[in-house]
Amino acid sequence: MTITRDEDVIGGEPRLARTRIGVRHVATRVIDSGQSPAYVADQLDISLSSVYEALSYYYDNVDEMRSFERENEDAFERVRESSLKPKETVQ
Repeated sequence: MTITRDEDVIGGEPRLARTRIGVRHVATRVIDSGQSPAYVADQLDISLSSVYEALSYYYDNVDEMRSFERENEDAFERVRESSLKPKETVQ
């Protein structure tokens, strides 16, 4: 499997070819969640080599990955701020 990008799939973020599994998704599960690469491969139904390929891409492109993380966080914050808020209850 190779890493690919397509603006129409997961917002153009790097992903495993022929899947909707993003490099950041794989990296987050292994790095941040502490899941073993073998477990991630099993859970996502991909090969172990694909997990390592995603991790390799992540580490070779850390600045790019962090940029995507910031964009995602900023978008989430904009949505959160613009969402309807429940009315305060009067007691």
